[in-house]
Amino acid sequence: MFDLHVHAAPDVLERIGYDDEICAHYVAAGFSGFVLKAHNESTVGRASALARSFGLDVVGGIALNHSAGGINPSAVLAALASGGRVVWFPTNDAHTQAAARLPRLGDLDPRLDRAVLATPPVLAADDDKLADIALVLDLIAEFDAVLCTGHLSGPECRWLFKEATRRGITRFLLTHPSYTVPAMSPGEIHELAAEGAHVEITAYQLWHQSGMTPTMLAEVARAAGDRLVLSSDAGQPTTPQPPQALAELVATLAGQGLDPKWLRAAASEVPRKLVLS
Repeated sequence: MFDLHVHAAPDVLERIGYDDEICAHYVAAGFSGFVLKAHNESTVGRASALARSFGLDVVGGIALNHSAGGINPSAVLAALASGGRVVWFPTNDAHTQAAARLPRLGDLDPRLDRAVLATPPVLAADDDKLADIALVLDLIAEFDAVLCTGHLSGPECRWLFKEATRRGITRFLLTHPSYTVPAMSPGEIHELAAEGAHVEITAYQLWHQSGMTPTMLAEVARAAGDRLVLSSDAGQPTTPQPPQALAELVATLAGQGLDPKWLRAAASEVPRKLVLS
């Protein structure tokens, strides 16, 4: 199996284990690799060190939040040129995150104003920011990397997919689109999947998304079709170890009557091909 979305310490939030501890769990579980994600820094160097030490295909990337440089072509170039494979548009700094009162870096210190530091909507960006977005997309296309939507809104996700396609990006992932942000419907998800976007469902949603049920996640999986990607998005102390979390997600969806072979591919071959092939 190949987990496209996992968090580990060190981080500003408490995590279930450090990089090497998390990686050891993947080795023990027989995984071929995983993507290490952090909201506040590039994980490219950390992932490279793990790959060399453990022999797994450990991949890093960058989330375009303020603490990692924001929507900044220089930060993206540095991450991709040093081996990064994944770029997430703003997550914790997205305006949707602030509006939904979900965790942000500013929660750690009252001197960082949550609202002021929220990234403005992409669709309302000024000319300079649109130029930065365009160059970021061009860099992702040139490095043949994966573009993930982060915590953008539904309309922003649709706009970003069209722009990405126009600029030659072929690896596009809707980051847990049925999560609280962006809260896209199965119909909206199916529309983008039919056009070529991959669709992520995470084990995190099982344990931590208010109002989410296995039945609802199964409906999203059906909407995604052969573009489905199953990830853990684990690493929280209140969630099982990431390999176990992903296995439980597969089992839960199989319990909803979905094909176990298809689900296993969505947690192995499909994400691995999306990132590495």
